[in-house]
Amino acid sequence: MALSDKSVGARPGRLETGRAECELRPELAWVDDMLASFLMGLVGGQRAMTPLATVCIVAARGELPADNGAPRIIAHPLVAAGAVALAIGEMAGDKQKTAPDRIVPIGLAARFITSAIAGAALAPRRQRWLGAMVGGSTAVVASYPGWRARVAAMPRYGQTPTGLVEDAIVVAGAVTILRALGKSAAT
Repeated sequence: MALSDKSVGARPGRLETGRAECELRPELAWVDDMLASFLMGLVGGQRAMTPLATVCIVAARGELPADNGAPRIIAHPLVAAGAVALAIGEMAGDKQKTAPDRIVPIGLAARFITSAIAGAALAPRRQRWLGAMVGGSTAVVASYPGWRARVAAMPRYGQTPTGLVEDAIVVAGAVTILRALGKSAAT
């Protein structure tokens, strides 16, 4: 499938965005456009690679809404496979006693960058920079309450069980966001 500059990973023949415009308050239409970027940022606050991996998979399958702000490279199958491998590695490493806290500077930087890419990919092309800022900033902010909750639960339940529960929530959240986005684009 040839990719145009305006439809990275988009399925041919799909509706442009499928996002409902706010008829009563058109000046708030951008809020609807940024919702997926915000929600994916929440996911990124818990696992740095999950937003990027899920968006790469959807882009490689050609299932992003048309007129998305995704960088062209994320639609390549090798990029998707690499992002998935990194996400699996992050989830496995998170269960180790030596795993650093998610709020260390490098962890926050990784969350910002990967969630910014995912946020841009989920936003309309004309608002990709805003989507990137929303996704990345939300990930950094969401890292702190997620870290506090995990730290509070670990003495009672242990590192591995709390990590597995967190993984399940993160993956389910990312998949739900992209499914909902796909359904809104198909209508």
